[in-house]
Amino acid sequence: MEHDTNSLPIARSIHKRRPGDRSFVRVLSVPASARATGYNWLMLRAVVCLVALALSANALGAPHASGPSWSGPTGSITPTVLELALSAARCAEQAGVVNNPGTLTVIDYSKPSTSKRMWVFDLKSQTLLYEELVAHGRGSGDNVATRFSNDNGSHQTSLGLFVTAEPYIGQNGYSLRLDGLERGVNDRARERAIVIHGAPYVSDDLARSMGRLGRSWGCPAVREAVARGIIDRVKGGGLVFAYAEHDEWLRSSPFLGDCAAAQ
Repeated sequence: MEHDTNSLPIARSIHKRRPGDRSFVRVLSVPASARATGYNWLMLRAVVCLVALALSANALGAPHASGPSWSGPTGSITPTVLELALSAARCAEQAGVVNNPGTLTVIDYSKPSTSKRMWVFDLKSQTLLYEELVAHGRGSGDNVATRFSNDNGSHQTSLGLFVTAEPYIGQNGYSLRLDGLERGVNDRARERAIVIHGAPYVSDDLARSMGRLGRSWGCPAVREAVARGIIDRVKGGGLVFAYAEHDEWLRSSPFLGDCAAAQ
């Protein structure tokens, strides 16, 4: 069968993986017979190049836009803190550190302990599940936490991104182990027994009478009435983002900024 030299040949698509990239880049190729079509071939090549560039840009941009997002109610959380937490969660997922986390718990330690400063977000249903009081470590300060540590015996709170692990029954009753994801910042959380648990020193009445909550040995302790419910909703792969206005951590965290260090 003869080829019609006035018709444009059909471009074929080939999927190629860029080295070190999870995304696929679609490259368009054209049959060799098309090279004999003169002007039509030149026009087609220009179109193919434009389409290939557009597809490539889309593939490269997609990972940065994917991952946890939020469109539901936010409670009293500071919007910039929530966006930082979501950015860290997206980075952790893109880096393969976590896989499709169901919940994101945000703690804002820049707020006083008498304020509700812990929020639990269901990323699937876009529902704010809890907005709660949470204690910090006694070594971190009184009503406001100003010191943070990853060291054993410091009794200080750790900042950064954690992933929730398994619940267990310990000295503080039903508790949830946390694994810190940031080296030198919170990666000793498990050996320090930094866990989510209920505590009698976390309550509105105590906050009013003392002017602050009681303090833990570094754990994010919550009200006893909600501890089991929170633990059962976030256990086994949820994310916890502990924030404070700490310049060194904000500059060095691998899950903030351009996310390159976490890859």
